[in-house]
Amino acid sequence: MRKLFPNAGILTILATTLLIGGCSEVNLLSYGAKKYHASHDKNSSTVDNKGIDRGVPKLGSPYEVAGVWYYPKVDNGYDETGIASWYGEPFHGRKTANGAVYDMHKLTAAHKTLPLPTDVRVTNLENGRSIIVTVNDRGPFAHSRIIDMSYRGAQLLGMVEKGTAKVRVQVINGGGDLDQSIIAKPTTPVSEKNNVAAAPQAKIVSGTLAPPPNIKAAPLPKLETLPAPAKPTTETQLASASAYSAPSPIVSAAPITESEIFIQAGAFVDYNNANVLSARLSTMGPTKVSQVLVNGQDFYRVRVGPVQDIARADQVLENLINTGHTDARIIIE
Repeated sequence: MRKLFPNAGILTILATTLLIGGCSEVNLLSYGAKKYHASHDKNSSTVDNKGIDRGVPKLGSPYEVAGVWYYPKVDNGYDETGIASWYGEPFHGRKTANGAVYDMHKLTAAHKTLPLPTDVRVTNLENGRSIIVTVNDRGPFAHSRIIDMSYRGAQLLGMVEKGTAKVRVQVINGGGDLDQSIIAKPTTPVSEKNNVAAAPQAKIVSGTLAPPPNIKAAPLPKLETLPAPAKPTTETQLASASAYSAPSPIVSAAPITESEIFIQAGAFVDYNNANVLSARLSTMGPTKVSQVLVNGQDFYRVRVGPVQDIARADQVLENLINTGHTDARIIIE
């Protein structure tokens, strides 16, 4: 086993040795974090019946990348919009954060905090395409990205050439591989310990056992014969199924609805504080304050936008983070 470098210096050392090419939005920081986490996974990973390496079930402790802390948690209701990127050749064949071998031709993805593995539906809001992928890696660690698709996933979503896309990400199998002993670690907050992942529903098949020697078997009640499932016939259908469900077809399409890009700078309980920040940020573009109810509490969100494209959104987000608004993020509405 290769010797690990000290935590403080690993990203610096990796940054001087890795060369990254292609259209992917992957960066050196993402590579360093993925390699570091993968080196800590010693158990053997599992490959499902669709050839996807799901890795070792893992939630993981809070971790830090470039001064930003991330807190993995089970979130069966996860449903977020944002910007997706994709990663390919430089990572092909390498270990992911939960010990799976990354295959750029499989339907997988990387996420910062969802349990590994988790199945999610990703919808490209720009063309209406939607697919199901297995999250088995950590990333992307660019502030403005919410999910990193495999090359194949990006290809089916129609975002390879552009490199990014406006997407919606929804959990459909909330870390069903994880059991309570993995989730409820001593260092995990109580609120997270009680948030147990739903177990997958198993299909039970009955069979007939041979009777013991010299014993006559009693007649069995007649059971209704179930039709055999149809076999996928196309490459798209073969690549479609997640570990616990097999929607058909994998690439679905929905009518394209108008969507706009905003950058959320913050959310406040006090309306006056939200107004003050909104006025302060008006030099960056149009701003608005909107009210939202979260767990019975009113919050006032401050957003900049809409902005015309992802490049402009990245620029505004960087400006907000550099001026101290470290929780700012891109939102698609």
